[in-house]
Amino acid sequence: LAENNEIISNIRDSVINLSESVKDGQKNPEAINFSQGSISELFPSASVLPAVDSEDCLFASKSRNHGSGVQMLDVYDILPFDNPDGGVWKQGFDITYNENEWNSEPLQVFVVPHSHNDPGWLKTFEDYFRDQTQHILNNMVIKLQEDNRRKFIWSEISYFSKWWDGIDSQKKDAVKRLIKDGQFEIVTGGWVMPDEASPHYFSLIDQMIEGHQWLEKNLGVKPKSGWAVDPFGHSPTMAYLLKRAGFSNMLIQRVHYSVKKHFATQKTLEFFWRQNWDLGSSTDILCHMMPFYSYDVPHTCGPDPKICCQFDFKRLPGGRVSCPWRVPPEAIHAGNVQHRAWMILDQYRKKSKLFRTKVLLAPLGDDFRYAESSEWDQQYQNYQKLFDYMNSQPEWHVKAQFGTLSDYFEALRKESNVGEKSSNSFFPVLSGDFFTYADRDHHYWSGYFTSRPFYKRLDRVLESYLRAAEILYSMALVQSSKSEKMSVFPSVDNYKLLTEARRNLGLFQHHDAITGTSKDWVVVDYGTRLFHSIMNLKRVIIDSAHILILKDKGAYNYDMYLLIYNPMEQERLSVVSVNVNSPRVKVLSPLGKPVAVQISAVWDGATTVSHEAYEISFVAHLPPLGIGVYQLLEVQSSEAVLADYNIYLRNSKQEKPDRLFKIKEMQNSVDNIILENSYMKLWFSGMSGLLEKINTKEDGKNHQMKVEFAWYGTTSNRDKSGAYLFLPDGDAKPYIFTDPPTIRVAHGRIFSEVVCFFHHVTHTMRLYKVQGLEGQSLEVSNIVDIRGEYNRELAMRISSDINSQNRFYTDLNGYQIQPRLTMSKLPLQANIYPMTTMAYIQDVGIRLTLHSAQSLGVASLKNGQLEVILDRRLMQDDNRGLGQGVQDNKITANIFRFLLERRHGTEVNEEKAPVSFPSLLSHMTSSFLNHPVIPMSTYADAGVPEMLNTFSPLVSSMPCDMHIVNLRTIQSKVNIEPSDEATLILHRKGFDCRFSNRDIGLLCSSTQGKIKVHKLFNKFRVESLTPASLSLMHSPLDTRNISEISMSSMEINTFRIRLR
Repeated sequence: LAENNEIISNIRDSVINLSESVKDGQKNPEAINFSQGSISELFPSASVLPAVDSEDCLFASKSRNHGSGVQMLDVYDILPFDNPDGGVWKQGFDITYNENEWNSEPLQVFVVPHSHNDPGWLKTFEDYFRDQTQHILNNMVIKLQEDNRRKFIWSEISYFSKWWDGIDSQKKDAVKRLIKDGQFEIVTGGWVMPDEASPHYFSLIDQMIEGHQWLEKNLGVKPKSGWAVDPFGHSPTMAYLLKRAGFSNMLIQRVHYSVKKHFATQKTLEFFWRQNWDLGSSTDILCHMMPFYSYDVPHTCGPDPKICCQFDFKRLPGGRVSCPWRVPPEAIHAGNVQHRAWMILDQYRKKSKLFRTKVLLAPLGDDFRYAESSEWDQQYQNYQKLFDYMNSQPEWHVKAQFGTLSDYFEALRKESNVGEKSSNSFFPVLSGDFFTYADRDHHYWSGYFTSRPFYKRLDRVLESYLRAAEILYSMALVQSSKSEKMSVFPSVDNYKLLTEARRNLGLFQHHDAITGTSKDWVVVDYGTRLFHSIMNLKRVIIDSAHILILKDKGAYNYDMYLLIYNPMEQERLSVVSVNVNSPRVKVLSPLGKPVAVQISAVWDGATTVSHEAYEISFVAHLPPLGIGVYQLLEVQSSEAVLADYNIYLRNSKQEKPDRLFKIKEMQNSVDNIILENSYMKLWFSGMSGLLEKINTKEDGKNHQMKVEFAWYGTTSNRDKSGAYLFLPDGDAKPYIFTDPPTIRVAHGRIFSEVVCFFHHVTHTMRLYKVQGLEGQSLEVSNIVDIRGEYNRELAMRISSDINSQNRFYTDLNGYQIQPRLTMSKLPLQANIYPMTTMAYIQDVGIRLTLHSAQSLGVASLKNGQLEVILDRRLMQDDNRGLGQGVQDNKITANIFRFLLERRHGTEVNEEKAPVSFPSLLSHMTSSFLNHPVIPMSTYADAGVPEMLNTFSPLVSSMPCDMHIVNLRTIQSKVNIEPSDEATLILHRKGFDCRFSNRDIGLLCSSTQGKIKVHKLFNKFRVESLTPASLSLMHSPLDTRNISEISMSSMEINTFRIRLR
């Protein structure tokens, strides 16, 4: 736990501390050609700003009008969500069939043995591997070779690769043979089976590449079917990523029981899943939804768990597991085989009545199954006897066998005449998502959208560092290969650190990790991995930055410089804040010119100023993916401007006036506190310090915008909230404070802010006084501490005068926007949805977006409201297997931005469309928030300033709608070492143009998704660029070098790139 506390302090102090000796340094004599003019030069009048191509505006308007077969928003609309008793299939209905239905066409049954291995849950990854997983895989090799009719599937490469590293070549050859012969199949093949609500698409892709690259290198296999039996709800983003990775089929399991029942009655459990924004059918992927409650054996052979449980032969009498329905399995022998085979065939037939074909899937497995050799014998021998008997009865019209997942899908496609490519009308087309999940009653799994928010934030910190390090490393590797003194750059050591970070981030996307649903000590294990990787990546970033900015690559020493890395592909103006040890400071730009600086106090608590350190802030102008080199000097008379402070104290007095800062004491009052910049004016309550209204200067309008906090409790019923479930005791109660909070208001030339100190949360609203993007939204941070609470959850709520009409919008995995409908027929907890990077509400004239730097649960429970659950502390287990509550809360920073935008040209009826898109400004705001600039300080005794150059790798900003997801060096064929090739992943974002674009100051334009490759980099030459599937598994048959990249909106494309 100490380690976790260290993480907190490190995140809190992640502003790099420059308090080393600061000397007067020399100016950088070499002017760089990257424009570093005054603000007015940077922002010419709107007429000359780069234009957005009007063609690029058509995408959002076109995709509002298309329809697909089944639209999940409509399904929610028509379902009553009642919960009648369905008989043996509790949440379903009685299934009947006619004996001779199979006469002309027999039933084909594929029994698919599997073992669900969580990379951490009730034990850590290492402990599970030692106690269970290694034995499962060792037995698999032995037992599958005993009979070539046996089959087995596996999905988690994190475990598989660890096992592989420890086995001999004989075993490895046996595995390859089993794969070749079709007895053993790798399904999905990601590093883990990820959660689908909280992860960002960057991490989903990254863990997929890590798994698929490992498979290519070690086994030479390419998975083609997805298998996701345990994530708590399913996202269409995952379907899209699988499709673009070259998958043909996928399977999902945890879907709301009412939806499953509805799909079963309509026979739509198998469908082509299509993206909401897709105007054609290029994103269609065949998806099988399992019909029943669970993926365990009692709920997979058919509708009656009491009977299916008798065919889980691990539960034979005398074993450690038994059947809760009190009828045990019987071993199969000549005397009972006819009766038992008929019993299970009856279940198979009933289950098959829920589908459109005579091909049936019957998974056979559960968590960490097949660990003992005896279990393999019990299952495989007894089932083989059942199959042999069934298949020998011609009048039963059945062919049953073991199969892999792809065996099933191949038979299904053959039977329904669906080719690999075409999606004919045999199966319906579906669009939408499967949140929020409920497995029974009102038990909605919306608690986990917020559980353990400290780690959900840590995940995103690691993610932004990993992306930054990958891109810098890839460029540094090319740079160092050009120089004779290559030995300076530790490319192999750094590649090992990158690989470990990819794997630690990948591991955390697991559906019991980022979800916050593991045991306390398992959470600590994940946290320690994340933290170590953040620290290691800082090393990689600094090493890479040095190679890129030092002119003489051999000289590895430096003066007092601040290097600032911009990890975004667009030119950027950003406020940079760092701590220094003297207020007498001067900052020089890369051109050697002084820049405007604000000096703020570093506070120790609410009212005490520290004199150990001072925070300096200035606006850095940085090239895309570039590094700006700024100089810090200690001078006798600084031109920097100190921030002024007003502190509203309840009754306490401040000790003594500060010798440096002007601090005025006030009493809490009814008068408003006001902050403003050139875009907006904000009013805050003088009593609470919380925001009350915003005036947008563009149109002079006032908008009500009340921020408040609220508590949720949990029910007094037997079932209470836990790590997974949210079961509140009714509406939230307002957060009440007996005394008004201490409020600290800062006014400065770079930013002003209001900080309110409540007992459970320190709430800060900061307004940047800069032109361009950072001045147009409001930075909000909450430092939450509910460690003393008992069964309570803290929410932040924004109440506005926007007429949102029960509609709101949340993103799915930072990739796309899914419209939501708040429904009164559902309980409160069902109306909470996952937010990865943003959520918004709107009416015809205005949109309010809450941008988030961490995944949390959000809702819009009343007209004009948006609320987000910040943290939850629950004293009991919620009966989903975890066996504990959530009581390991930490002091957690939640970071947001509020963006208010004016809409125009909107029609009323489009609000019902199944798609919506952010504006370009909103996309860029999200990128700024999720990819902050990275300051690095360097110092040395010997000053050789001419060694330092601003590094500007791109010819110009990428188009505004183009995002470099990653530039990831590919591993060499042999060891964990870099090859000379990298993966370039690009995402073209879909955006809505109908927002006021006056002076928004985007330093980029749009180009209809086209980029000339040779015009991309200026420091490097593109030697080759070839398209590939998303995770590099497949290359087009006519792989050839391309000179122009052309992408459609919303697509994510992967290329293999060689730079020189």
